[in-house]
Amino acid sequence: MASFTVENYLKTIFQLSLKAENGASTNAISEALGTKAATVSDMLKKLDAQELITYKKYQAVKLTNAGRDIAVNIIRKHRLWEVFLVEKLDFKWDEVHDLAEELEHIDSAELVNRLEGFLNNPKFDPHGDPIPDRDGNIHRLNQSPLTELKSGESGYVTGVKDSSREFLQFLDAQNIHLGNKIEIVEIFEYDKSRTVITGGKTLSLSNQVCKNLYVKTEN
Repeated sequence: MASFTVENYLKTIFQLSLKAENGASTNAISEALGTKAATVSDMLKKLDAQELITYKKYQAVKLTNAGRDIAVNIIRKHRLWEVFLVEKLDFKWDEVHDLAEELEHIDSAELVNRLEGFLNNPKFDPHGDPIPDRDGNIHRLNQSPLTELKSGESGYVTGVKDSSREFLQFLDAQNIHLGNKIEIVEIFEYDKSRTVITGGKTLSLSNQVCKNLYVKTEN
């Protein structure tokens, strides 16, 4: 069983690697974990010695197959627990991340598999992120940021790039949720803000908000 710290490092490296083809940099890992770069370097050396990552000084970090398996399993547990907390315990989607961060470290494959069955095998968590299956496969939606839609085009909200509590609370205040149909009415050249129609209401959304909303088009 890997320690909590090891699991958190591997999960962070995996998530950062999704955004960078060459792997995760030491500085990016340090920033994501809120840890000093020197501390990160020391841990990376240990993970490399355990053959969970490949690490060379001044180069990006990559997970080995063993490291990826651990990371994906942690992500699977995290996202299943988020579904449970929202669907069964009535937590809001902006309240579950920290709780799932604790629950994801429970080391019981039987518990996780039963949890998945109890939840009727969900494919996505409350934020629209895909839940890895038992074999570590991750199904991804064909989605894009709202900024890629042109005036007159529409799609359905499928996820968020920014899952911070502040952003999720903002979306709640605007009554924007996963599954909502959203149509671009107008794009303003000055600041790239957009007038949209969703949930029967006309809203003005900043370019920053639109960058952080994922949609799947109807085409």
